[in-house]
Amino acid sequence: MKRAFFLLHFPFTTTLEISIFVGYIHHICSKHPRMEHTKSYEKELAFQADRRKATTEFIKIISDLWYDKAIEVVLFKNQIIDKNVSDIIHLHEYAGEFVQKPISIFDSLEILRAINDLKLPPSKLDLGKLTYEYHSDENNFNDIKAFVIDKLKGARKSKRVRPKDVVLYGFERIGRLLAREFMAKTGKGDQLKLRAVVIEEELNAETLEKRANLLCMDSVYGRFMGTVDTDLENNLLIVNGTPVYFIQAQKPEDVDYTKYGISNALIIDNTVAFRCQRELSRHLKSKGASKVLLTAPGKEVPNIVHGVNHHDYDPDYTNIYSAASCTTNAITPILKVIEDSLGIKKGHLETIHACTNDQNLVDNIHGKYGHRRAEAMNMAITETGAELAAAKVLPYLKGKLTSNAIRVPIPNGSLAILNLEVKNRASLDGINTIVKKYALEGDLVEQIKYSLNKEMVCSDIVGTSAPAIYDSNATIVSGNGKNIVLYIWYDNEYGYAHQIIRLAKYITKVKRYTYY
Repeated sequence: MKRAFFLLHFPFTTTLEISIFVGYIHHICSKHPRMEHTKSYEKELAFQADRRKATTEFIKIISDLWYDKAIEVVLFKNQIIDKNVSDIIHLHEYAGEFVQKPISIFDSLEILRAINDLKLPPSKLDLGKLTYEYHSDENNFNDIKAFVIDKLKGARKSKRVRPKDVVLYGFERIGRLLAREFMAKTGKGDQLKLRAVVIEEELNAETLEKRANLLCMDSVYGRFMGTVDTDLENNLLIVNGTPVYFIQAQKPEDVDYTKYGISNALIIDNTVAFRCQRELSRHLKSKGASKVLLTAPGKEVPNIVHGVNHHDYDPDYTNIYSAASCTTNAITPILKVIEDSLGIKKGHLETIHACTNDQNLVDNIHGKYGHRRAEAMNMAITETGAELAAAKVLPYLKGKLTSNAIRVPIPNGSLAILNLEVKNRASLDGINTIVKKYALEGDLVEQIKYSLNKEMVCSDIVGTSAPAIYDSNATIVSGNGKNIVLYIWYDNEYGYAHQIIRLAKYITKVKRYTYY
């Protein structure tokens, strides 16, 4: 009826004109927003279903590569083992934003299938980098498998590594995070094998149960995604089916690791009770120990930030290492980038650091200023040796930096603010481009994560394996281009723990073939 009424009000003179008009009305109706939205919605649902199905296959291949072939695949440095469908899709979206090109799950799945078809040694491969390079203008291959074979041809020259035993001396915050990572990423056990944990307390059922509970549950990182059982008779924790001995000792030199079938082991000291060369050398007097790694700044021993200066010390000739501090691991990769690109005249480092176990819950005596007041109620200015530690890793920075720290009442997630005067003029876009390049390729890809988040807060970076998270949206550059302010976030526990693991692999020579 409405259509007839509409036609009566328009004086058409021929049947053809009426036919054309009716056809036009049909066309308009077919383009009705409601109908278009319905079709669009259904298409989107179908696409999402296909994408999630592809992601499910993606996850299976990732697991098969890791557990069957000891091949670890990451996506622009982000770990993707044991991730769910939503995590994988989100990481692909981040990757696309990062390289400013679409990174499709369908493309990365094709490359992943090609990797799975190859005979490769134990490896660590960045699927994001491979996908990006396949779609770059410089790629001359139309066949994905031929492209992957060409890119990974260096794997044929790699030597198979012999796995090494690891002992955690102490089971504090960092020690437990290391235990989680070692056990979750054991795979076929072809690299580092956690064999034992040494504690001072008397070993009994209660002690072992408490340690098991602390490993299982964590207020910051949540439940351990695995199984932890106790064998009280043999003083063992059975983690994901793998036995880990608990050994009681008051002195490092008193332990005989060979009694537990452990030999040539790397001792990772996370007690922070021993800091200098003489004290740390006591570990080497125990039977079955060969190397020592301190999870804190050390005295008279090499302070190493993996990716920055680890090649300065040959494991064949160096037996004791320090992994420096979490803050040092956060700032030195960025400081190296700025020094190499622009040159640093001088600067000030301010760290906004999460509270730590050595602070007081309520006001009480403490050896350090600021730590005497209740940590849950106060921000507190305290001293830090971050500028001195950075100069140990990068000697050319000696005397150029000052620093201090502010402790804040949050459990984890810290921020370093670098206020630098540079030698060469810089722009905001120029600095961001420089840092992005280092985050995408070169020796610091594991150390620097380039963040695109416009509303970054400390809880966003918890669980990030990179020790330095560069906040690209917070960078400030003065009008003359000579003064810059950089904001570097860091998970002061998880990111640091991964730096320790990277250094441990270098020390023990279990580094696999990598394509990063």
